[in-house]
Amino acid sequence: MAEEKKQEKKKVDKEEKKAKEKSEKKPEKKAGKKTEEKAEQKEDKKSKVKTEQKAEQKPDKKTEQKEKKKAPLEKPLEKMTIKELREIAKKIPDIIGVHGMNKPELYSAILKARGLDDKPLKKKADDSVRGIKKKIRAFKAERKTALEAKGKKMAKIYKRRISRLKGKLRRAA
Repeated sequence: MAEEKKQEKKKVDKEEKKAKEKSEKKPEKKAGKKTEEKAEQKEDKKSKVKTEQKAEQKPDKKTEQKEKKKAPLEKPLEKMTIKELREIAKKIPDIIGVHGMNKPELYSAILKARGLDDKPLKKKADDSVRGIKKKIRAFKAERKTALEAKGKKMAKIYKRRISRLKGKLRRAA
């Protein structure tokens, strides 16, 4: 779009330059300034009419093909990123609090708004990020009680479980 406007501006500029050169080449009549001004006004009107006609004309086949390529094809909701889902959800007036939602919530809200069946979105890992963090907190509390009770063996086991869950958390995020 922007490139087309630039090209149109260039064409208009070229036409104006040509019109000025033509007016300079014409021999001046002795009639006076009024006739010169009228001639310039006529030329300006002609150039304006030409640019308006060009703007009204249908775009070429090449430009239409470029626009078709630029227009993104809508892919399935499951494969969209969270940013793309937010953009779609913003356009739907029924959905409120778009920025506070995560991907599965956005997915289900969009499906409900469109009146489609709500299929659960596949999770990346066994548990959600929130669930993993909850387990880590629980293991940390158990490890702390094991250390206080001088159960070093159990504290070591909890430490390993926590580290495994942290790795799982990194993969899930």
